[in-house]
Formats: sequence, C-alpha cells, structure tokens
Amino acid sequence: MLIDTYGRVATDLRVSLTDRCNLRCTYCMPEEGLQWLAKPELLTDDEIVRMVRIAVTDLGVTDVRFTGGEPLLRPGLVGIVERCAALEPRPRMSLTTNGIGLRRTADALRAAGLDRVNVSLDTLRPEVFHTLTRRNRHADVIAGLAAASAAGLAPLKVNTVLMRGVNDDEAPDLLRWAIDHGYELRFIEQMPLDAQHGWQRTDMVTADEILTALHDRFSLTPEGESVRGSAPAERWLVDGGPARVGVIGSVTRPFCRACDRTRLTADGQVRNCLFAREESDLRTPLRSGASDAEVAELWKAAMWGKKAGSGLDDPQFLQPDRPMSAIGG
Repeated sequence: MLIDTYGRVATDLRVSLTDRCNLRCTYCMPEEGLQWLAKPELLTDDEIVRMVRIAVTDLGVTDVRFTGGEPLLRPGLVGIVERCAALEPRPRMSLTTNGIGLRRTADALRAAGLDRVNVSLDTLRPEVFHTLTRRNRHADVIAGLAAASAAGLAPLKVNTVLMRGVNDDEAPDLLRWAIDHGYELRFIEQMPLDAQHGWQRTDMVTADEILTALHDRFSLTPEGESVRGSAPAERWLVDGGPARVGVIGSVTRPFCRACDRTRLTADGQVRNCLFAREESDLRTPLRSGASDAEVAELWKAAMWGKKAGSGLDDPQFLQPDRPMSAIGG
C-alpha cells in the first residue's frame, strides 16, 4: 500500500511514457521545444510493464493512466497496454493525449485493453489552435476524438485550458459542442508547470470565472463531494443532466486532502506530487538487480514523505525544475 503520513492512499498511477511532444503549447514549452531525454535514460517497455506490475500486484494500485509528453509517440504503446491489461488484478487503464495520432491508433488501443482516453483540446477555432500550439493540427485532433468515440474508448473526456485574451471567450461554445458530440468537457486551470517558468497567477483564468461564463448559457447543478470522491474535477450536471461538465481548480480550489495519485516519470523517477521539487530514483535500483519487493519498499518510502499540499499558496512557492512534459500530467 502506498500511504503517506496524512493517511492518504495512492491507488492511481500516472505513467509518463515519453517527454517528447508534437505540439508546442504556449503554456507548456517554448516554440523551439526542449532538450529531450536520451533514449538510454528512458525506461524500456519491459521496465514500464514491470513497474506497473509492482504497483498493481504489490502496492494496491487500481488505476493506471498513461501520459507524456505525448504518449502516442511511444512506439511500444499498444504492446505496453496489452501486457498491462493481462495483469491480475487487471487495472483500469486510460490515456491522456493531444489526440493527433488517435485516428490511426484508437482501434488498436481498444483491442489491446485500453478503457478510455482524455484528449486535450483548448479551442474550436483552427486559427486559435495554431496560436496556442504553434501547429496546424486542429482537424487531426477532431478526427482523433471521433475515432476514439467510434472505438468505444469511453467515457471520452476533453481537457481544456483557457488562456486570458486567447480562448477565454469559448467556454460556453466548447461545452455546447462537447455535449452535442457525447464528450465530457473538463476545464483545467493553467498551472505553474511551463518550461519557461512564465506562469503568473494574475494571468490565469480561474475556476470561478469559468463557471460564471457557463452560467450565462447553462443551468449547472453541483454533483457534490460525496460523488466526487478523490477525483480532481468538481462536476456539475448541465441543464439537469445527464450531461456533465468538470472544472479542475488545481490552483484556486486545491484537492490535496483527497489526492490518491503517484507518478512515474519516463526516466523512472517517482513523484509523490505534481508540484514536488524532489523525485525518488527507481530506475537505478531497477537496473541494478533490485527485487520487486525492494523496488516496492523504495516506492513506499517515496510516498511516505508526501507533503500535505502543493504549496501553491505559499509566497515562497517555487515551480518544479522539470516542466509538465517531463513530469507526466
């Protein structure tokens, strides 16, 4: 069991498969990209499957989310999913992606055992998509969403970050579009995880602002904490349901008290919090002959030291040295 000193138990594992990405989102990385991890630093497919197996069979993890960077850039992704789906007990498995490669991979991923996907899409306007991502791939994301839906990767969630003065006027239109297509929309406050360290709290579109914009067009009924559990998103029924919309207020509405996540980076480091400035190396013992039991004990120790909260409200808060693309969101 992955428990910390505050009694929280981590049952949700986020696995970064690569730090590479084929977009250059302004809130994540500079236009020229980053210095990617060298291949020998990355966990191999076998090592990733072994780490997931240890987490599931020895440490009580029940949910596995594959992330990046962009996980669809990982050549062995389908095989990793298939091997993890064969574990006993079988974890629930999902994928967070920018959606560009889903049109060609959705069917294979579903056949391998993937349960569902989260797709990042911040705008309905191709020209704004280019401004935000510095790439002309809007149509590919829309096609990827359709392919994932057709493949049965459900519930299909769309993650949206609103940027002030760029796409902050689109919240109601995005929700109407998501409902019409059977997707569940989740707005995410912009977080201080950009490689440029240019994040400013005053520039962020807050959860309250998002909800105010939605209330102008929709009736929203809160589901409540009893339904939410440890989920990061607060959810509302839209116009009485069954459609729902979620808001992840990581900055202004932190959910640290109920956090059940543990994170494995693409180079084999355990992060016990998305905003942690420290990591625990599991790759070295893994490659030095450590047994599953020894790796599990190191993982437990890493989680035991988890802090009470993210520290975002501390005036002395410092962003993690590594950006979102390296951490795995």
